Amino acid sequence: MTKWEYVTVPLLVHATKQILDTWGEDGWELVQVVPGPNNPEQLVAYLKREKTA
Repeated sequence: MTKWEYVTVPLLVHATKQILDTWGEDGWELVQVVPGPNNPEQLVAYLKREKTA
């Protein structure tokens, strides 16, 4: 059975691609982007990757 680890990352509008590219290089896959809990204009990315040992 595959086990996953997850992370939430705040996205800065002017650097969204750079932020996602950086996490992607470390093996993280974007699952979803949602508005932040305190400020709907602040986006939060949910990412996952397969857990290693």
